[in-house]
Amino acid sequence: MTDPSSFILANTERVFPPLVPEIALHLATEVVPLWRLTEEELAKHCDPPYWAFAWAGGQALARYVLDNPRVVAGKCVLDFGSGSGLVAIAAAMAGAKQVTAADIDRFAEAAIKLNAVNNRAVVSTTTSDLIGSDRNWSTILVGDMCYERPLAERLLDWLVERVAQGATVLLGDPGRSYFPRLGVEKLATYGVKTTRELEDREIRDTSVYALKASD
Repeated sequence: MTDPSSFILANTERVFPPLVPEIALHLATEVVPLWRLTEEELAKHCDPPYWAFAWAGGQALARYVLDNPRVVAGKCVLDFGSGSGLVAIAAAMAGAKQVTAADIDRFAEAAIKLNAVNNRAVVSTTTSDLIGSDRNWSTILVGDMCYERPLAERLLDWLVERVAQGATVLLGDPGRSYFPRLGVEKLATYGVKTTRELEDREIRDTSVYALKASD
């Protein structure tokens, strides 16, 4: 079985995301080759390498957290669907008391650990599916997770429950198909430099939202 950390180190480079140059991540510099390698050689061992890219929603959310540390400072924070760990690392750098980065992909978990060490950030990880969990997170951060209907619906139902129980939920999203149009408050918008290999344009206007409790 392929060792996730070895695979990441062999197939990525140390990159600084355009919107968050304070943070260094192990990322793919070419999208197609890594995606094909993952599908062909590691199909039995891992999911598509979402962890290898700094997606627009995550960059915007990380930027917002670093610029507005009060949303995480001194708090227990969950970064859901963490991918590379960008948002979790930003939360740790902004003074969060405790940060948990959750991603069901074990390669993502390995990437998060490597990236956290590189940035001297204290971040714990889990590959458990946390939807439905009721823990002590006071702030939940979610970047770019509304790209698939079943997941988005299940996730948003749970997040609304968390808000009703007193948690703050912040969402970073560039306008994915299943992002909610109601029940959110826009906090900030950024122009995020991306690549046409991942997106349909080179700059994606990407916003950060606060999720509201249902009426």
